[in-house]
Amino acid sequence: MANAGDITTATAHLGDAPTQEAFATVKKCITLFGTVSAIVLGTVAVMAFTGHEATSFMWIRGAIMLAVTPLIYRMAVRASEGSYKAFDRVRTLSTILPVAITGVDLIPGLCPAWYAVLQGLSALALIAVAFITCGSALRAAFPEKK
Repeated sequence: MANAGDITTATAHLGDAPTQEAFATVKKCITLFGTVSAIVLGTVAVMAFTGHEATSFMWIRGAIMLAVTPLIYRMAVRASEGSYKAFDRVRTLSTILPVAITGVDLIPGLCPAWYAVLQGLSALALIAVAFITCGSALRAAFPEKK
């Protein structure tokens, strides 16, 4: 249970320039993730409509990655407003998703190389989010919960 001093300290750091810059960068990286996800899904659609292979896996995964973007972005906005729960979720998702994306893409024969490369690019944006959310500016804004 946090005492009033902990809440005041966290709130004080949220208004700091480094903290707000970090959150602005996080939001840009999440937007980049969504943009690359939209490109992936658009490419799959073009491939399908031009008679090239577009598997169910490619459609579903592309759609899921695009669909989670606004959810993660909203969590980042809530975190920038002081929600520790949202901050923790963004930090956790940005750590786990790149590993999952890359791990699945490495399964031989599951998806074409171009698809894996584009998905990997989207994962890079989330890796940046993971580094930023573990950085000193945001750690100061959200002291460890005990």
